[in-house]
Amino acid sequence: MTPLVFGTVLFAALLHATWNALVKGGADKHASMTAVVLGHIPLALVVLPFVPLPDAAALPWLLAGIALHLGYQLFLIAGYRAGDLTQVYPIARGTAPLIVAAVSVGLLGVTLALAELLAIALIAAGILSLALVRRADGTRNPRAAIMALGTGGFIAAYSLVDGIGARAAGTALGYWTWAALGNAVLFCLWTAIAKPDLLGRLPRDRQLVRLGLIGGSASYLAYGLVVWAFTMAPIALVTALRETSIVFALLIGVGILRERLDLAKVLSTLVTILGAGLLRFARGSGG
Repeated sequence: MTPLVFGTVLFAALLHATWNALVKGGADKHASMTAVVLGHIPLALVVLPFVPLPDAAALPWLLAGIALHLGYQLFLIAGYRAGDLTQVYPIARGTAPLIVAAVSVGLLGVTLALAELLAIALIAAGILSLALVRRADGTRNPRAAIMALGTGGFIAAYSLVDGIGARAAGTALGYWTWAALGNAVLFCLWTAIAKPDLLGRLPRDRQLVRLGLIGGSASYLAYGLVVWAFTMAPIALVTALRETSIVFALLIGVGILRERLDLAKVLSTLVTILGAGLLRFARGSGG
């Protein structure tokens, strides 16, 4: 992985942790997520005239990715209703690298060096160990863990689909821009059914409008950078490195959201950082 790709994915990780913290910090998680998803639209419309149209071969992947992002968003909402950012976010992000690596090597024929596989394992182990921690009030929270695991499954699925789709499209940013717009439409249709009053009151709520502009822009840019990285490096490596966003999420969760900090979270974060450092200097032949 080149220094440019490595640095880009780390920046995307910071942006991703930021918008997740904004959603978690909102009183109404569905309203917060709606604001972020709709917040993709302004940037997407600005970018749209300047990017090529994706190749027709990418259409099945594009449609599948749109649907998978909706599943991810709904599971993430449920997880944040049930648990802390510093529990839900790590479990959700930690399962994805393992699934993506297994599918990439086992089904897609990608070859990863031993050091790269070890780095992925360290990142995932560091993140998943947070499944053992307690929530802010000191009690276990199995429902949050289950929702987070489901979220991780969707992350793995859309990462693989979008990575393949962006390569087939011939334009990473064009692919993601159309996917973001399609996902916004699908999410709005779901919200109109589940919470019919939400779309009407959202434009009148200044806090949600601000969340949409800030969080939506961060989300659009974060995943746009990741989709570009999917076309430059093995999907499994990009996915694993992206999940180091847990380090940023831990800092935000403890420092801003006042969530509980304990030794387990600190050790888990150190293992994750060690894995990221190993991944940066690993050399392999994956594609």
